[in-house]
Amino acid sequence: MNTKLGAQFRLNQPCEFKVWAPESEEVKLILSGYEEPIEMSKDEFGYWSVSVDGVKAGDLYMYKLDREKPIPDPASLHQPDGVHGASQVIDQEAFLWSDKDWSNIPMEDLIIYELHVGTFTPQGTFDAVIQKLDYLVDLGINAIELMPISQFPGDRNWGYDIASPFAIQNSYGGPDGLKRLVNACHLKGLAIIIDAVYNHLGPEGNYMISCGPYHTDKYNTPWGCAINFDDAHSDEVRNYYIQNALLFFKDYHVDALRLDAVHAYKDEGAIHFVQELSIAVKELSTQLNKPLLLIGECDLNDPRYISPVDQKGMGLDAQWCDEFHHALHALITGETTGYYADFGDLEHMRRALAQAYVYTGHYSKHRKKTFGKFPQENHHHQFVVFSQNHDQIGNRLLGERLSKLVSFERLKLSAALVLLSPAIPLLFMGEEFGEENPFLFFIDHSDPVLKENVKEGRKKEFAYFFAGKEAPDPAAIEVYDQSKLNWSLLNKPDKKALFNYYKRLIAIRKKSISGAKHPIGSVKVQMNEFQNIITLEQLSPLKDHTLYLIINFGDANVAHVMENERQWKLSLNSASTEWGGDISLTEKIVTQGNLLYVAPESVIVLESV
Repeated sequence: MNTKLGAQFRLNQPCEFKVWAPESEEVKLILSGYEEPIEMSKDEFGYWSVSVDGVKAGDLYMYKLDREKPIPDPASLHQPDGVHGASQVIDQEAFLWSDKDWSNIPMEDLIIYELHVGTFTPQGTFDAVIQKLDYLVDLGINAIELMPISQFPGDRNWGYDIASPFAIQNSYGGPDGLKRLVNACHLKGLAIIIDAVYNHLGPEGNYMISCGPYHTDKYNTPWGCAINFDDAHSDEVRNYYIQNALLFFKDYHVDALRLDAVHAYKDEGAIHFVQELSIAVKELSTQLNKPLLLIGECDLNDPRYISPVDQKGMGLDAQWCDEFHHALHALITGETTGYYADFGDLEHMRRALAQAYVYTGHYSKHRKKTFGKFPQENHHHQFVVFSQNHDQIGNRLLGERLSKLVSFERLKLSAALVLLSPAIPLLFMGEEFGEENPFLFFIDHSDPVLKENVKEGRKKEFAYFFAGKEAPDPAAIEVYDQSKLNWSLLNKPDKKALFNYYKRLIAIRKKSISGAKHPIGSVKVQMNEFQNIITLEQLSPLKDHTLYLIINFGDANVAHVMENERQWKLSLNSASTEWGGDISLTEKIVTQGNLLYVAPESVIVLESV
């Protein structure tokens, strides 16, 4: 099924309005400029439609189902007055794109920067993000990932409380604001990734559930009823979300979608929704002659999600790899509560670097069962890794970033592991200069009871982190304001040194790692528990070029003997004075048998000569 929904506006042509309401006996269109509601007709699948002459871009409209109160369009492209207001007709062809020469960045080359539009800048808009693009280009990243930008209640939210998936958040700048940002990114060589939420709906403003069975009570999820991907009428629900994904790619020129929590897509059908979505996106990619990427967040350690459809996989291009984060975080912070109970040993970090998944048939103390499967048919560039992201920071009691939890030296160590790993690196906004402001969870719901329920729900969900302490109020404006980046920190010498350190790591990655398609198991990772070090050796896409890392997780100097017969050039030492450390270094050649002294909590990077 390929049914387009919402208001399909074309200049000087009738505008077709279409809404899915299979159980309604009567649906009428309420359109600005018309005194009386307009009758709509129903087809055999429950779609109601009507074509109207003289409709203008900017006209407002709603639907009246049976004798109920008028509601916004579930496939609205713009909600200028928020989730409860009227929908607006948008001319999607009016925007003048200038990115015709853009062809996207291959998965294996991506260096991703995750940001939240509302807190990335003081203004909190798409246009304000545009003003920071030169900064991001100077840093060296080549893709920005936006936390969800579909319409949510109020003016501030992480974005996962989506009410209207097709509409672009009004307080961020709406549809044209997003188009300006995407266009500007492409002109500067940056890909753009949108975080799409297809696993649940937010608790306020989701009028779609009054139109049809978008939910099913067959399954439970952490957010309540599951999206109806396999129950009665699921064809139309699947069509709704597939049309949403294709809209981002076609009308907004987005390069990739990050799919939130694909493990929560409950679907026992013969063709899983993720698989159907992957097939539809691949078909569009062929039509546009441009690679379009799907990246899933998945905590099942199941390589089927990132295996090709013709190999009985789901067809995703890559997945977020939380276990890399957990292994690194537990090792450098010593935290072992909650899901960190499964991590904390050097061996966990070795596995994360060597095979992406840490648990590949091992017993999990946290889950109390054997967990995971070895991804033997997959490649390192199919895994996105990070030391920080919105979840891992924002789901802490006080939203502390890594800069508040570990030493400056360990902060640099974690950056090197992420940016020089064989996987695809992702940075979270502000980490590159050691942002100290927290990133807290915040909402702007209109119902006081709902606000209190959200607050109490988060306390229960993350009780092992809160430990009986009082969590910040997500509805408080102060919580939102505290979460904004403090750009003035870049004026401090140590913060500027950290920024330049990130730049250097990214430059090394672009020279020696980007473009590599290493199969899982092909990267040499060794550890020495006595010395508390890990070494990582990986071939570069460049001919006869190898990158070699020595990572000292301990608090003492380590004398490391070089065993490889190659000659090596010292490319970076995180402990040098150049990066705010104590060691003065000049470039040197390292040969077999040479002793390298690795400072505590530091990384040495060597390149083959």
